[in-house]
Amino acid sequence: MCGICGYYGLDDENLLRKMTDAIKHRGPDDVGFFLDQDVGLGMRRLSIIDLITGKQPIHNEDESIWIVYNGEIYNFRELRLSLEKIGHRFYTNSDTEVIIHAYEEFGENCVNKLRGMFAFAIWDSKDKKLFLARDRLGIKPLYYGIINGKLFFGSEIKSILQYEACKPQINVSAIHDYLSYLYIPAPKTIFKGIHKLPPAHILRFKNGKVTIKKYWDLTFPEQKNNGESFYIKKTRELLEESVRLRMISDVPIGVYLSGGIDSSTITGLMSKISDQPVKTFTVGFNDEEFSELKYARCVSDYFDTDHHEYIVEADAFKLLPKIVMQHDEPFGNATSIIHYLISEQIRKNVKVALSGAGGDEMFAGYPKYIGMRLAGYYCKIPRVIRKNLIEKILYSLPESRKETDYVRWGKLFVNAASLSPPERFYSMSSYFSEKEKYELYSKGLKNNNFEDSFKFMIELFDSTPVNDFERQSFYTEVKSFLPYNVLEYTDKTSMAASLEARVPFLDHKLVEFSASVPYSIKLKGYNMKYLLKKAVKDLLPKKILKRKKMGFNPPTGLWLERDLKDLIDEYLSKETVEQRGYFNYEYIDKLLKEHRSGKKNLGVKIWIFICLEEWQRIYMDDFNPSKFLNEMARR
Repeated sequence: MCGICGYYGLDDENLLRKMTDAIKHRGPDDVGFFLDQDVGLGMRRLSIIDLITGKQPIHNEDESIWIVYNGEIYNFRELRLSLEKIGHRFYTNSDTEVIIHAYEEFGENCVNKLRGMFAFAIWDSKDKKLFLARDRLGIKPLYYGIINGKLFFGSEIKSILQYEACKPQINVSAIHDYLSYLYIPAPKTIFKGIHKLPPAHILRFKNGKVTIKKYWDLTFPEQKNNGESFYIKKTRELLEESVRLRMISDVPIGVYLSGGIDSSTITGLMSKISDQPVKTFTVGFNDEEFSELKYARCVSDYFDTDHHEYIVEADAFKLLPKIVMQHDEPFGNATSIIHYLISEQIRKNVKVALSGAGGDEMFAGYPKYIGMRLAGYYCKIPRVIRKNLIEKILYSLPESRKETDYVRWGKLFVNAASLSPPERFYSMSSYFSEKEKYELYSKGLKNNNFEDSFKFMIELFDSTPVNDFERQSFYTEVKSFLPYNVLEYTDKTSMAASLEARVPFLDHKLVEFSASVPYSIKLKGYNMKYLLKKAVKDLLPKKILKRKKMGFNPPTGLWLERDLKDLIDEYLSKETVEQRGYFNYEYIDKLLKEHRSGKKNLGVKIWIFICLEEWQRIYMDDFNPSKFLNEMARR
């Protein structure tokens, strides 16, 4: 596990060192460089596999091809054996070197041979080509930019910003998307001229030209009547294999344990494989409505794990500047702060931790999937009853600050129910609608001809190779919320703590199998994760199998109202908002008053603005690369 960076079209060793210094947190164990005329490759290493000889950059036999790489390839031993049989010779025991020889043998198609998480850059001196690749699901990040005809890349944007000719300029169209999603979908970033390489894509830079190509996609095989037992058995087999592969390590391993079915499944399978008690780590809150500590303890007791738990208070939000610096972009999911805190605690004990991320996407674990299914029935109720009775009563009820706020969920549902399937999915997955955004914008921002943020979702729906809304929703979730929200905070906050997070639910073979499963088995009636629960029925305590769904979310709305008033007063004052010039202060003030009145829980919407303001202070107000490096080191 590492951080990587580099350039093509420049000869500046000092810059390369600054680029690697900017991501030292991703790899505090080692640093490595390769320079060849106008090419520079840099890496920071977190030593996990082949601790002695795995130093990067790594080359082929004649040193004509070099690589820097971030990730883990779980089938590298099998690949190595097959490559050795056809004449390739290795000088390390690392998975990194396997990629180099796979590239020699298969060219750019080498990515299809890899099973794992990865982002890498290969310099092919014979072909005068820089080749970048990102894993299928987007577990590992990769950014790039063309600046003055030169290509720059990095695991984090902060590496690219070390090039002084790269003056940070805001991409206002990205703000438009951020307000909808909490994140900015690829290929955009918040910075003009800097882009995300989308998951499952490769990039070739040759003769000053960038070529980008998708190398993998989800397919949906024709539905077969295999029977429920087949899918249950196959799910269990793939999960066991995936966990076993992700326990390959030359350093100790732990697990993020929330007490939900996903992380409990990972813990249970690890316990079956390991001959030592599994190290489990849990975070909780004093407010029991939001805390899963009792469920995590139940799982820990059941599997006799070496358990560690931590309580998070509202003062955790003092970490906001650090977290914004780690993300490089505005990121509106407050879970990021909590995930960093637990990652920081885990890192005191182990270097690697397995996570249940992706389980909800693979096995229909979000309440909105029930909402999507219920919508058709709701719309059969006469409109006059819906509008004048059900919705009138619902909108008269105040929202609560609780995790299980059925009033807020109900309002979200009735707003979306009558829409078309893709519009319904967008409505249930977004925060500010297009109408709300234009009410929010200042006169100056309204003059921008923004592309509707809904277009991102509709294009994913339309590109799904099947035509039923449940599987279209699955495909869209895997291509949007999963990489740009869940995996974004999983990677950035774990690496901020110099911890490697592995995600067994996102082994691409398991993901491909999930796409083949009839949706009626994933979501049976209104029973979320039906298939997963059946697959681990004999593994987990009944209390965990039957517990209600909880999100891994801090009580943001409650804390903003009770403990973080000063933060709101500073970041969302009339003076601050008007000085930025993006938003209509009266609209923001209305949101604040509605939240404080207790009628609505607008904690997430308010947090969106706070994160954006902090980002502007760090990256746009007198940004200086050297000063930024010093600030990173201090934090």
